[in-house]
Amino acid sequence: MSRDRHVTAAVRARSESLEPAVIALLVDRARSGDEGAFEELVRATYVDTYTLAYRLTADEEDARDVVQETYLRAHRGLKRFRGDAQFSTWLYRITANCASTHLGRRAKHRHEELADDAPLPDERLEVDPQLRAENEALRVRLRSAIDRLPPRLRAVVVLRDVYDLPHEAIASELGISETATKVRLHRARRRLREDLYPDHVTPSGRDEEQSRAV
Repeated sequence: MSRDRHVTAAVRARSESLEPAVIALLVDRARSGDEGAFEELVRATYVDTYTLAYRLTADEEDARDVVQETYLRAHRGLKRFRGDAQFSTWLYRITANCASTHLGRRAKHRHEELADDAPLPDERLEVDPQLRAENEALRVRLRSAIDRLPPRLRAVVVLRDVYDLPHEAIASELGISETATKVRLHRARRRLREDLYPDHVTPSGRDEEQSRAV
């Protein structure tokens, strides 16, 4: 298994154990030039940063490149971080920007399986096994459908529907307008519905989709 895709349990546990107050303290120390504190931040946030990079690129090699660039930019720009948003949110934005730039330099689209893009509606053990099987099947289909989206649509729907970033933040980091963000999000969701439920798609919807590009 790829070490970058499947991080060690120790790193994952460390990422989950740090409280926001500890993260804030590490940020303050790192801003003052403490390289050890920045390394702690990298270890604490690596799992989430790599996961987002992989979701946006759908490729392990691309995700590694994006993660590397993300932390380089974060290191260079840390003194400008004022704490107006959570450090994790700030990293999400940098990651999204790096992924957009990286994908923009690559002409071909990847078609590898997207990892864990949507949680099961209900993963409790007491639910009906048949229902859980159906939910798992839907999740697999949803992952594949997201993977088939063009990168510009996939980025918006992942950042909004998975990471819950606001439209203005997505627009800023992807270098597009808020209107374009909303249009792409609407378009991405519609394509997912078309892919998952083709029997419920109207011809007019497809015609409109194909006639517009933002």
